[in-house]
Amino acid sequence: MTEIRIFALLSAVFAALTTIFGKIGVESVSSNVATAIRTVVILVVAWGDCVG
Repeated sequence: MTEIRIFALLSAVFAALTTIFGKIGVESVSSNVATAIRTVVILVVAWGDCVG
């Protein structure tokens, strides 16, 4: 499996998880914290793509 396909698959999985958690409703986590976590994950993936 090529690297781009792995990233595409991971993107689809995280998009699905975001939708599922949004439907379930994570009331114990504020929207600001959820946004911060998503931002950190995106930055880590982007950093790994640029460095690696």
